[in-house]
Amino acid sequence: MRPVFVSSHPVVHHKLSSLRDVRTGPPEFRHLVRTLAVLIAAEATADLPTRDEQVTTPLGLAASRVLTDVVGIVPVLRAGLGMAEGILELIPEAEVWHIGLFRDETTLRPTEYYNKFPARPRITVALVVDPMLATGGSAVRTCEILKAAGVPRLKLLALIAAPEGIARMNQAMPDVAIHVGAIDGRLNDVGFIDPGLGDAGDRQFATGMDRSED
Repeated sequence: MRPVFVSSHPVVHHKLSSLRDVRTGPPEFRHLVRTLAVLIAAEATADLPTRDEQVTTPLGLAASRVLTDVVGIVPVLRAGLGMAEGILELIPEAEVWHIGLFRDETTLRPTEYYNKFPARPRITVALVVDPMLATGGSAVRTCEILKAAGVPRLKLLALIAAPEGIARMNQAMPDVAIHVGAIDGRLNDVGFIDPGLGDAGDRQFATGMDRSED
């Protein structure tokens, strides 16, 4: 089982405080999501392999290192879109894959309704991004789809997680490393992380309250 990495960065804690605040409106909320995504992604990608290269500067040659992985960013729609935007600022050459899921009200399982993958996937590590790891259902299903597509390595990045979501991921996907900004106490009776920050999608896009997170 891979460990769960909880950020100890003081700037992450500071930004999360503002993100949680009920007074934070959609424009600032979106900015905070992007900023936090960059910070957490920087920690999550610290172990990516590199190769040595030389770069020509205006004054000569400099030894450097460049990534050898082809990185993919996979936002869990719709709330993960803001995180994907932030990580693209950090790794602009990354590919972005989209997977759409909805919860089947009969089986309660996430069901795929959309995916946009290349015909011949070439990414070697996928960063699955979702602001809230609540029940873990969508995260697990997304990882299942990516593994079926042949992606060899996965990492899950979230801003806030519930113990229930982490446990579900660890049981279903023990080889997937989880990187989060904070772990909160529990899920409430309608599936929201408590205390959390509310519905991350609604707060980003100024829409009505959904029934529960996933």
